[in-house]
Amino acid sequence: MRALIQRVERAQVEVDGAVVGSCGAGYLVLLGVAPGDDEALTERLWRKVAALRICADDAGKTNRSLVDTGGDVLVVSQFTLYADARRGNRPSFTGAAAPELAEHLYQRFCDLAEKDLGPARVGRGVFGADMRVSLVNDGPFTVLLDTDELGWGSSKG
Repeated sequence: MRALIQRVERAQVEVDGAVVGSCGAGYLVLLGVAPGDDEALTERLWRKVAALRICADDAGKTNRSLVDTGGDVLVVSQFTLYADARRGNRPSFTGAAAPELAEHLYQRFCDLAEKDLGPARVGRGVFGADMRVSLVNDGPFTVLLDTDELGWGSSKG
């Protein structure tokens, strides 16, 4: 799994001109799922995102987590995080999970966020929809978490 986390002042996602999800100060999380990812990996990644200390403390140091600050989160499914452009100029997306698995784990990630933060603090995109995401970066501050690079791997063998 991959999570691209952007610290934001606010963010929102629209489908067909209507806002379907939004958040205030906190994180915009673009979430990609790979074949072989599972619920255990999803739970581990959510715990990492929730505990990630990239918010400022009273001294201005990035020393506080989303949980510490009472921040919001907007989670958007993003299969293009698995784009492979090593050959040619047209990316391949074969590294992304099939839609059924990806949607299941995306929804699970959002459910975990809602359980920990409360539903009012969690916004969602619409899986598989053509979405327009807008945000105001805070910093800007962007972090990429890749479960393979974290050494967690997945069950993909």
